[in-house]
Parts: sequence; structure tokens; C-alpha cells
Amino acid sequence: MAAAFRQALREAGFIDGQNITIEYRWAEQHVDRLPGLAADLVQRRVDVIAAVTTEAAVVAKAASRSIPIVFETGGDALQLGLVASLNRPGGNITGVSQLTGTLVSKEFEVLHELLPSVRTLAFLVNAGDPIIAENGVKEARTAADALGLNVPILEARSERDFDGVFEKVAELKAGGLVICPDPLFSGLSEQLGALSARRRVPAVYKQREFAAAGGLLSYGTSLAEAYRLVGLYTARVLKGERPAELPVQQATKIELYINLKTAKALGITIPLPLSGRADELFE
Repeated sequence: MAAAFRQALREAGFIDGQNITIEYRWAEQHVDRLPGLAADLVQRRVDVIAAVTTEAAVVAKAASRSIPIVFETGGDALQLGLVASLNRPGGNITGVSQLTGTLVSKEFEVLHELLPSVRTLAFLVNAGDPIIAENGVKEARTAADALGLNVPILEARSERDFDGVFEKVAELKAGGLVICPDPLFSGLSEQLGALSARRRVPAVYKQREFAAAGGLLSYGTSLAEAYRLVGLYTARVLKGERPAELPVQQATKIELYINLKTAKALGITIPLPLSGRADELFE
């Protein structure tokens, strides 16, 4: 995804190593490292901070009220307190929100389309991220009511919890699993995809890596588009525009990936209209 960010900067005339220097900082799924990483960037007096997870955005905003910040989040920027208004963010921060909330309902719809006789589909949330979890649960319950489904809520806080989650899916006799969009799961999407294949659980998550690793379906906002938009806004800030006056954008491009090998192993037939809409099929 960093390539999409750099390409957007390049299109705007900024080339890393020539007329700008990009300082990368990776927390590697250790959220507790973020405050130190942000403080280091503030101390270096960088010209702009691009924060490309929800946690990074919240920490960056707390770290500086003067350095321009461009964020990317799968959450609600208003609810998270990142901006005062979507149209006029105010302060030193603006950015890009993914279209994630309503995608939860759509993921349930797609999985239900493939498994019409299944009455129970489990929903996995990150218990350590209550804001995203709460919003996801609301969407899941809306989908459950609309589709006539029973949707038990399962929780995880780290990769160590994943085996227990899939054991619970089997215990509940749930016919499938929908995974809430969350940075924890995004960073471990390959592990979740491979585990769902091994445990023979039809599952859906938002990232391509999930389906590529063995998950049945990936359905969600294009991360490449979101990072590209962050890159374009970063370029505009570098050219002198104020984040306070740049409206929060929404990444709206939706991508669908289907693992046909997994579908065959699970005895699931993918309807031609659905496979025809897929951005990529894994065989």
C-alpha cells in the first residue's frame, strides 16, 4: 500500500530521495509503540505526518497541534474525535475514511447469498477496540434482522485468541463467519484467511490478502485507493494548503475477491453473477 501512497506523491511532483524524504515508522501491531514513534516525528519537526491506521491517527493528533496530519481510518472520523467537521475539519488534521460501516451488512448479505440455508453466522470483533467493535455490532444486528439470522458476537484481542474463536464457531454450529473491519485483523488477515481454510469455516473479511491466503471471500474498500488519497492530500499540504480547509474524503471503491479453491473444498457453488463481479478469482 505504501507504493500507492508514493505514486500519488510522485504524480504531484514529490519524489522520495529527490525533493522529499519519507521517514517510515512501523508499530508492527504493537499499538503501545505508537506514542513513542509519534513523539520522535514531532521532535524531528517533520513537515507532515501521514497516519494510516485509526490508532496512529488518534496518537498523532494527541502528539501535535501544529504539524499537519493526514490520516486514513476505517472508523468514523467525527466519532473518533479526529475532526470537528467532515467538510471543515479544523485544526491541523484531515484525511480519508474508508467506507466500512455499511460494508458489514453487505458482507453478511454476500455470505448469506452463498449459504441461504444457514441460519447462524458469527461475527468477530476486536474487544480491544470498543468504538469500531460497537459500530460493527450495530451493523451486524441490522443485517441479522433484515436477513432473519442469528448472529452471535465473538471477541478477540490478539492473534492468540484466533484458535479459540474458530473453536467457538464450531461449538455454536455457526455456518460462517464475518470479521469486523479492524486494524488488528487487517494486520493479521493472511493468518485469519489460512486459519479459516484449515478449520473449514466459510468466512469473509475486507482485504485481498485474506482471500489469497485461503479465506472464502474478501469484500471491502480498496486500501490502495485509500492510501492514494492520503498521498494526494499529503502533497496538497506540502504545497501549502491547510488541513483545516481540506474536507475529509471517503474511499468508496469496493473490491471483491473470491477463493474458488476454498469454495470447492467447502462444497459451495459461487453463482456466476457473483464471480463475474469479482476483481480477482483465486483458483
